[in-house]
Amino acid sequence: MSVTWNDTTPIYLQLKGRIVAMILDGLLKPGDAVPSVRQVAADYQLNPITVSRAYQELADENVVEKRRGLGMFVTEGAPQQLLASERQQFLTHEWPVIVERIQRLGLAWETLRAQIEAANPGETP
Repeated sequence: MSVTWNDTTPIYLQLKGRIVAMILDGLLKPGDAVPSVRQVAADYQLNPITVSRAYQELADENVVEKRRGLGMFVTEGAPQQLLASERQQFLTHEWPVIVERIQRLGLAWETLRAQIEAANPGETP
């Protein structure tokens, strides 16, 4: 499996983000086993310590749980917990930058709404 890692963020955080995305996208559901450290390290050509660090952060945040002798599993409530924290992260850190850029470019909210509607026909933004 070939993956391109960016140079601006530690790889363990990028890997953690990939696991979070898999949970939010429904690819990993509560009760599902997370791929083993060895498997992920082999697939992505990473040091197992890097993978373990990503998994440990997820465990510290109660997104996954260790089951002795069985591996790591997605916890009940993890998708809801992650959705809430990811939304808060977006609204606190990313959205203000986006709003500033929208204002700098002089874009009207109506123009943005039309773009959203064009990209998602039939859905209400």
